Amino acid sequence: MVIIKDKSDLPKCRLPLTIFLVTGNIPFKRSIVQVLLGYFSIKGWEVDLECSIWFDLFFLSCPSQLPLYGIHSTTGADPFYWMRVILASNRGTVMELGITPIVTSGLVMQLLAGSKIIEVDNNVREDRALLNGAQKLLGILIAVGEAVAYVLSGMYGSVGQLGVGNAILIILQLCFAGIIVICLDELLQKGYGLGSGISLFIATNICESIIWKAFSPTTINSGRGAEFEGAVIALFHLLITRTDKVRALREAFYRQNLPNVTNLLATVLVFLIVIYFQGFRVVLPVRSKNARGQQGSYPIKLFYTSNMPIILQSALVSNLYFISQLLYRRYGGNFLVNLLGKWKESEYSGQSVPVGGLAYYITAPSSLSDILANPFHGLFYIVFMLSACALFSKTWIEVSGSSARDVAKQLKEQQMVMPGHRESNLQKELNRYIPTAAAFGGMCIGALTVLADLMGAIGSGTGILLAVTIIYQYFETFEKEKTSELGFFGF
Repeated sequence: MVIIKDKSDLPKCRLPLTIFLVTGNIPFKRSIVQVLLGYFSIKGWEVDLECSIWFDLFFLSCPSQLPLYGIHSTTGADPFYWMRVILASNRGTVMELGITPIVTSGLVMQLLAGSKIIEVDNNVREDRALLNGAQKLLGILIAVGEAVAYVLSGMYGSVGQLGVGNAILIILQLCFAGIIVICLDELLQKGYGLGSGISLFIATNICESIIWKAFSPTTINSGRGAEFEGAVIALFHLLITRTDKVRALREAFYRQNLPNVTNLLATVLVFLIVIYFQGFRVVLPVRSKNARGQQGSYPIKLFYTSNMPIILQSALVSNLYFISQLLYRRYGGNFLVNLLGKWKESEYSGQSVPVGGLAYYITAPSSLSDILANPFHGLFYIVFMLSACALFSKTWIEVSGSSARDVAKQLKEQQMVMPGHRESNLQKELNRYIPTAAAFGGMCIGALTVLADLMGAIGSGTGILLAVTIIYQYFETFEKEKTSELGFFGF
């Protein structure tokens, strides 16, 4: 709880006023997009920290269901279907580009800085500001380039069908949405909110998809007459309109090709299981060498690398799908291309799905009956998920600075030691836990993803795991914020 008494208290308040302006009168190296943050400044007003979260979620979820104006068609196969979970994008909406401009610009600038093509001293504030400004500018240019490419490639119909006016209007909508996403990301980076912008975009998109499939009022004719898309609404509609209530319940729980109540319950169950596993950790006691009596702890969670294994695995598989589809459409008769993957369009969604090759075997079986019909497919998929997530988790701790060696170095710099152990044995002691937690935690993430896929959880197993882990991180961050506001600090 924050009480605003005068202007000096404004930075403590995390309730952003929803006005975003693009301005050109700001020095380039300080900002590309100026986000105008307003705050309630009435003396004595009390503003909860939760307001920041709700405002951020509201302005992230609105565009994901706002359709693009002027498009001719979005039917047919979607080449980016498998990437949309990790890119937080929705086809045919203003969030078509998702977080692609932010992620791509960040990777490019980090690659340029890491390879010393551009010289950046992170200890100099001006250099950091210049790098950040260049990254924002590159993100806007990427958004413009992708918007033009989407329209010219015929993703919404040919330019001749759309017309020049509609084509320009679609490009402007996609560019403006990309700029808004960059603004929101910068808003969170400045500290007016909680956590990472990219994580929040992904979690919001997945949760919005789950809510939509549970309560969507859209009607779809799947051959049995008009049905509501939302599982909960369909349940009540069937119970009200059908005379045979038992048959209505059976259809609501087990209907095919549309979200059903069983899928919704499976989603809730996976949420609860992942939250339960989040509590598994080993707590190592540490104390200060200099300050007597100052003790603390270093927790090592089971999910030590959080959701990074599933993000990396999903990115790998999505890119393999994308390349395989492109090659199959052009060289469908080639043996090596067929070995990589065979594809056909689904009868219901029109989306291309793998039916053979490597792409098929690393795709989740649609149900348990599918596993029984093709046990090798199910076994290969499970082994692939577990080994890939464990390998990516082990690799991530080495490249992200969270290995036993890096943690031991950080503790030594903070003058912290483990009671009962020599300082020289600190890394050896951490090696007993961290690599094991990374590998086993990655395998658990993979196993939970497989479980979610087989149970038919809404949003795919990858999406559910990403959403739950990100939401739990926000919960932990929120608790730390509340603790710090109350004045309690700990190691």
